[in-house]
Amino acid sequence: MHQHDFREVFYQPGEKPVFCYRSGLAVYEEQFSGGVLCGAGYNAAGYPLNVLSNVTTRLNPHEFWEPSAFNIELDGVSVDQHLRFIDFSQAEEGRSVHAVITLESDLKPVRIRVHTLLDGTQMFSRWLEIENLSDKPMSLSRLAVLAGGLETLNRDCYTNDNSPEKLYSIGYFNSVIWGREGAFAWHNLPCASTVIDTRFNRERYRHPLVFIRSNLSGVIWFSQIAWSGGCRFTADLDDSGHVLTTANHHGKLSFKAEITGYNPMLVLRPGKCFTSPEVHMGVVASGFDDAVNEMHAHIRRSVLTMPEADGSACIIGAGMGPEHDMSVETSKAFIRQFAEMGAEIFIIDAGWFCPPAKERMGWSTYNGINRPNPERYPNGIAELSDYCHELGLKFAMWTEMERMGEESGMIAAHPDWYACNKFGDCIKGFLDFTNPEAAQWAEDELARIIEEYKLDLLRVDYNTASPQYYGFRDLGTGIPEGLTLRHFNAVYKMYQNLKRRFPNVIFENCAGGGGRTDLGQMKAFNHTWVSDWQKAPHSIMITNGMTMALPPERVDRLFAGMGCHEFGAFDAHMRNTMLGHMSLNVVAPTAARPNPVQMEFVRHSVGIYKNFIRPFLAESLIYHHTPEAASDPTAPYTAIELTAPAKDRGVLAVFTMSASAHDRITIYPRGIDAGRDYEVTFDNSRSKRVISGYELISQGVTVTIPSSLSSELVLFQAV
Repeated sequence: MHQHDFREVFYQPGEKPVFCYRSGLAVYEEQFSGGVLCGAGYNAAGYPLNVLSNVTTRLNPHEFWEPSAFNIELDGVSVDQHLRFIDFSQAEEGRSVHAVITLESDLKPVRIRVHTLLDGTQMFSRWLEIENLSDKPMSLSRLAVLAGGLETLNRDCYTNDNSPEKLYSIGYFNSVIWGREGAFAWHNLPCASTVIDTRFNRERYRHPLVFIRSNLSGVIWFSQIAWSGGCRFTADLDDSGHVLTTANHHGKLSFKAEITGYNPMLVLRPGKCFTSPEVHMGVVASGFDDAVNEMHAHIRRSVLTMPEADGSACIIGAGMGPEHDMSVETSKAFIRQFAEMGAEIFIIDAGWFCPPAKERMGWSTYNGINRPNPERYPNGIAELSDYCHELGLKFAMWTEMERMGEESGMIAAHPDWYACNKFGDCIKGFLDFTNPEAAQWAEDELARIIEEYKLDLLRVDYNTASPQYYGFRDLGTGIPEGLTLRHFNAVYKMYQNLKRRFPNVIFENCAGGGGRTDLGQMKAFNHTWVSDWQKAPHSIMITNGMTMALPPERVDRLFAGMGCHEFGAFDAHMRNTMLGHMSLNVVAPTAARPNPVQMEFVRHSVGIYKNFIRPFLAESLIYHHTPEAASDPTAPYTAIELTAPAKDRGVLAVFTMSASAHDRITIYPRGIDAGRDYEVTFDNSRSKRVISGYELISQGVTVTIPSSLSSELVLFQAV
């Protein structure tokens, strides 16, 4: 049986029922004990924690201050305790098993359903339903969707080193600011609580992802929170000895993935049920790349499952926006240049609704008009879409439907469509989707744009800073509540409705660059912009980091444009985009003839992408040979490898970084079958050689890159 084919919930009823979730070789257990659903521990080698039935290895809940598998606070009362077990059920759903534990509280009239989805990968999905059984509203002020202990540790079994900071490492994206997305780094996990915030208390450019590694056993836990609002990971290492028991352990590690915001985060009306955002959690007893690839397999199988047009995850886009004059003549010239490069779809970016000469600085002011400006396009937008189709390109347009500019007139016409912040100030431009009229208008308007302009692709932007998410309003309960939970759930619903309505239209997410790449938003989208920063070396670092969080075919990378041309070699610019979803920009203004040397290399590289990489990209395995380089521009080089699951083909891209002193670099490929021979192509010289897989694995591949911010691309093809 293939590892990804096994998924099962081993339910053990009794006075203290146990729920053993098994998926691939990952095992997670929960036990209902003393009115609390407790996290009972993990195993990354496939063993249930009572494989020795009389000597279980489950965590002792009394050794943890907060053993609960979730945390919910309603009206100031923690309802993750004093619970009654009501029911357990499980059912097959396609290739997955969906399990539900139903609990009811003795402290508040509330029913809680704990949902778990197992898909055969070593990562599972978890979400909660909270149902108000009373005749009064309840205020939600704490929501940890997944919590509890990860493990207890008798360190003497492994090492005599008493330094607690050497026990575990925690990896996450260091930066929360624009242009530095994907800056992954490992850190020592201190003997304390480590809190990683995104979007609430921080800006919005940190993708909600965390890895925790045991440096003694090699086990790696990994998690993502599928949420566009405030969220937080907490890892707590207590190495001070157990004050609750006398067990002979020297450390205990606990974890929490929670939703954050101003309280109350939501007011739950009588008889209503609220469904939480999802948390995705996994574990492997293996290396970092295995954790990443298990995460990607789970995302492909269970998260990004909306209908999509054929090949839409990998179709090559090319566009122009307010960095050009956006006239019809300029647009047609660039469409011709893109067609010559090998692009497959042309995207008109922000500014198509602006009067001429207003696009560069005024597009945000005019946002929300949503009609092609008649002075700019006197024959209508169909003139450009028809021109694209004549040249064999599809046609696309940019929108930002969740934020309105002053010139649109929307703010004056509908002041009630905009929320207020905690100071009572109107957040102008930020469309509040908790207002049903505003949400319905936005959905209808997007549907009109798709249909009226006959779009093959819809590009969606979102240029709203984190503090603007957290408005307040009384929604009829008499209690002003934070709007973020309801707002983003309505946003998700809108995009998912539209994606189901237009399954053959490609949905591209480009929310302020990498400002909204989370799995909650991505459910309705085929691929996503992960940054607006395209200048080397950070453009390469961003690719390195963000392809850890998302499968590479979902990660948009841009060649040329947005300052890409300012630093680095031409080959490095192109190869950076060949590792994900390829997007192109122009290499010459309309008044200049494109350089034939550049154009030959672009066509050559696009050909490799289309004919060699793209056929396996959507199921590829990825290996980050230099994960530390994602946050360190002074690292000597970055190396990323993509391979087909059958190990019959793959690519290795090597980039020198700033001030690199290395001209000969040896990389040991990981996606190679030692028993096969491979034709190896070095793209800089376009030379080929047949090398055995064993030799590639044992001796590596040596590339020569004589300068900083340059590259080499190596192709492997089994013969």
